[in-house]
Amino acid sequence: MLPFDPKDLKSCYPLMISAVVPRPIAFVSSLSADGVGNLSPFSYATVISHDPPCVMFSACRKPGGAKKDTWANIEATKEFVVCVMSEWFVNAANHTCGNFDAEDDEFDLSGLTRVPSAKVKPPRVKESAFHMECKLRHSYDVTNADGVVTATAIVGEVVMFHIHEAVANVEWEGKPRVDMARYAPVCRLGGDTYGRVGSGYDLPRPDRPAAGR
Repeated sequence: MLPFDPKDLKSCYPLMISAVVPRPIAFVSSLSADGVGNLSPFSYATVISHDPPCVMFSACRKPGGAKKDTWANIEATKEFVVCVMSEWFVNAANHTCGNFDAEDDEFDLSGLTRVPSAKVKPPRVKESAFHMECKLRHSYDVTNADGVVTATAIVGEVVMFHIHEAVANVEWEGKPRVDMARYAPVCRLGGDTYGRVGSGYDLPRPDRPAAGR
């Protein structure tokens, strides 16, 4: 094994994003206090609980230390929507990664379609097959050795789910699921590389050892 002390590296970023894979992508819709829309993908993201249902993503600071527009919006309005990216609109979604001004609405720039949300003000992305309307629950600033905030971890509680009929599996009453093959989610790998979920396999959980063994 090759040991690397983080303090000795010029940047931990290339190593972390190429080694910690695949990473789900939170495609986040938010609104500024003035009502300007923002769409941005974040691959430091995951589900953190189901009771209550909560999701988390981390917004790193811009060069120079300014807050990302997404976090500035959520901090002001306490609301956002997390959509999941699928292969059929990945090119349009990737267009929202650009270095745009806060006054630029990525819905307009990407050509993606707004859909009104049920319980929050930020719109959903029509092209996405799965949406989670969220209210801000917690935030946590990450500081470096110099005490400078470099990222903010954002936790949202899901107040409404939306699943497109084309990917929904509702045979389990009260426990809807998503059909992975039809869902075609994409993930992030290292660099500019995206990944696709091609196949999976089942492994049963081991039985508890019998008493006395």
